[in-house]
Amino acid sequence: MSWNPGMAPNCPDAGDMDAIETVIVPRARDLGGFEVRRALPAPKRQMVGPFIFFDQMGPAEFLTGEGIDVRPHPHIGLGTVTYLFEGEFRHRDSLGTDRMIHPGAVNWMVAGRGVTHSERTSDATRRGESRLFGIQTWVALPEEEEERAASFEHHGKAALPVLDDAGARVRLIMGRGWGARAPVTTFTDMIYADARLAPGAALPLPDDHEDRGVYVIAGAVGVAGQVFGAGRMMVFRPGDRIGLRAGDAGARIIVLGGETLNGPRHIWWNFVASSRERIEAAKADWAAGDRARFGLPPGDDAEFIPLP
Repeated sequence: MSWNPGMAPNCPDAGDMDAIETVIVPRARDLGGFEVRRALPAPKRQMVGPFIFFDQMGPAEFLTGEGIDVRPHPHIGLGTVTYLFEGEFRHRDSLGTDRMIHPGAVNWMVAGRGVTHSERTSDATRRGESRLFGIQTWVALPEEEEERAASFEHHGKAALPVLDDAGARVRLIMGRGWGARAPVTTFTDMIYADARLAPGAALPLPDDHEDRGVYVIAGAVGVAGQVFGAGRMMVFRPGDRIGLRAGDAGARIIVLGGETLNGPRHIWWNFVASSRERIEAAKADWAAGDRARFGLPPGDDAEFIPLP
């Protein structure tokens, strides 16, 4: 989920190829019966555009009475993007937001100077067996936005642009691409999209984004003479013309990228910042229980994740 189980998360790389800058093999982590696969940050690639954290959540199956319970925890310097393929959960935050998310919709919480949130399977869903499968990413904020006030946006499935062409169906989650723009507020030029490809269908990547990456959710895609299956992220060189083609079983992929920031970011636990001083201040404020900066979500304030 959006809390970071490691102090310095990293993932192995699978090497470089002529037309591909980097191939990333995510690291699997078991969070107690719930598996995540982390592609970013990686040793050779901290970010793809502004995307600094990329987790595949599940697919997971829960028995009756089970689900996810991510206790309230803090963030600074980033925005969390939650997008589901299957299942649902309830987001609550210190702004007073109380929102369910379902497949095809997007939750966009901008932490700025500081926010606290929780993510839990709803009581209604726990009454039976359930599944959860999706992607959660962090978008690092430009330096001038790191101290902004926190905010939250929810955009339903019907609000996101969908493009269909010759066996390729693309839902634009954030940013711009293929002549369309999503309604979600952004602070830098970016692209984030969910694409389903029929067997043999082709998808050209927009070539006017500085950084571009593709993560394979299901099936396989061919690019630059290589075939990549599920659980691989390819990062491409800027400006190259890149086309993907689905294999015999089709494919589902996530496209991500955009404008690079003015420099690398420091990342520790749930905190992202352009300076170590901001990280240290956030650590001290959360440890001290500074509720002016890090309040707890109304209705979910009986517990929280302490500073590691």
